[in-house]
Amino acid sequence: MTPAPGDAVRMVLTKWGGLPHWEFDAVLLGSDGHGDWVGIPGGTHMSRPGAEYVAPVDQVGLVPAPGPDEERGWLATFHADGGPVLVYVDMTTPPAWDGPTLRAVDLDLDVVRGTTGLVWVDDEDEFAEHRIRFDYPDEIVRLAMSSCDRVHAAVVAGHAPYDGSADAWLERLAAR
Repeated sequence: MTPAPGDAVRMVLTKWGGLPHWEFDAVLLGSDGHGDWVGIPGGTHMSRPGAEYVAPVDQVGLVPAPGPDEERGWLATFHADGGPVLVYVDMTTPPAWDGPTLRAVDLDLDVVRGTTGLVWVDDEDEFAEHRIRFDYPDEIVRLAMSSCDRVHAAVVAGHAPYDGSADAWLERLAAR
């Protein structure tokens, strides 16, 4: 059962092999052709083993719409003005709803659009290390790398949903 707009949801990311990673609460704002949009209000507490973070500004997360798994290997976060970045996209296994919990495995690589507009790929060193240490299967390596290439190109070009599509969802979150 997929949650409905307005429902509280839990975001649970693990690392390969089931190792715990980031977890936090959010609210499902709704869905469109891009996927499911979740609201993460400023002040939201996020935690992972050995680290905690409090969201400094509102954020909306985008869970990609249903489709071929090879096109769904990411989770995007869009930050309101004043955030540390504008866009942060984690390369993941295809995210899946488990009732009110969204689950995905973080595959290290990230595409980031900074506040100046510069776009870069982050954590390539971590990906290289983890693919050996955790023995990522070849299909997972291909998924992470192809997802990263596709997302990077879309963010650089400003293609949807990296074209301002998140603004209406940030406004919806702010109005809650």
